[in-house]
Amino acid sequence: MQKLALPLETITFSGELQQLVPESWFDDGYIPDMDQFVETISCIKSKGFRPDLIGSFITNFAYKFLPGLSGSGDERAIANLEVSPESVTTSWMKKRVFVETLVAILPPEKESIPCNFLLRLLPIANMVGVDPLYRDELEKRVSWHLDQASLDELMIPSFSHTCTTLLDVELVLRMVTRFVHMDGAARSGAALVKVARLVDWYLAEAATDSNLTLSQFVALATALPSHVRAADDALYRAVDMYLKAHPGMSKQERKSICKLVDSKKLSPEASLHVVQNERVPIRAIIQVLLSEQSKINKHIDWGGSFRGTRIPNPQPPEPLDRCLSMNKMNTQQMEIKRLKEDVLRLQSQCMAMEGQIERLLEKKKGIINWKKLVNFRKIVKSKFS
Repeated sequence: MQKLALPLETITFSGELQQLVPESWFDDGYIPDMDQFVETISCIKSKGFRPDLIGSFITNFAYKFLPGLSGSGDERAIANLEVSPESVTTSWMKKRVFVETLVAILPPEKESIPCNFLLRLLPIANMVGVDPLYRDELEKRVSWHLDQASLDELMIPSFSHTCTTLLDVELVLRMVTRFVHMDGAARSGAALVKVARLVDWYLAEAATDSNLTLSQFVALATALPSHVRAADDALYRAVDMYLKAHPGMSKQERKSICKLVDSKKLSPEASLHVVQNERVPIRAIIQVLLSEQSKINKHIDWGGSFRGTRIPNPQPPEPLDRCLSMNKMNTQQMEIKRLKEDVLRLQSQCMAMEGQIERLLEKKKGIINWKKLVNFRKIVKSKFS
């Protein structure tokens, strides 16, 4: 390897950190000497530079000399890999040493290295087969900043011969689990919400893989506490994608995956989709309907008015105002009465359908009246649309 154009002792530490690097390091044809680079980093650290500046220096160096890290591709590197089988092995070994060296000299401070750089370095590390200690260090550092990751960056392909899925789901599961078990000071509530949303989006993408097992899906979906999801619409979408990509699931498996979704956290639009979804078990549909009924009950005062609409200490109205107010109140009461009747009728239909299902399950014979179920779904659609 070509050596530094300048001895280490002659490098000055004034001005920008970029000035520490000899110009020859940034020539296209130059191959850096990693030993000299490590010595330079050690010298920089001894001079008391801020960790984020040192991290910036390391990331710029890596983007310059590690093909594939920037995502733009390196045609010369690809051409060199096609020379002979021996050159392929040599190139991979060089990359492995390069990545392990970079990981070894990263500043220990959490904010010194950006998350997007680590997420680009991690797939390369897995591809060239770095030592498990270095891979574990990279995974730990990504976990520190997992709430800053994007979905595209998390779509890391699997390079393991034992893994049958296209995406490295086990890798993401390890990082999410690490993030959840970080101490509370580093893992805020807002960060948990961001990671939960990211996991739900990731599950929707991974669910289309027919090789993704139910246990893998459930493990990742339950890796985060349920209370961090304000709404379960995204999780329901992931569940629906999994049901669609795995049509051969048993009834018990479909029940178990649908239990992941909290029907109380579904929006009216998502609830309507569940009711009309033929892939969802009947029990899950009934649970959603009962939840929608419960939401309506919370907004209705069966004494004759909506909760929270009374004005404290109202002023006595004028006679004309009083007449208008009485007409308005009568109209409102009639609307409430009609809504109450609809809700009670819907509840009765839900209970009747649930009783029918229970009897069928106990007797283990007969079939569900699907015509009634279709009409029932139409009724629900008209009420919640």
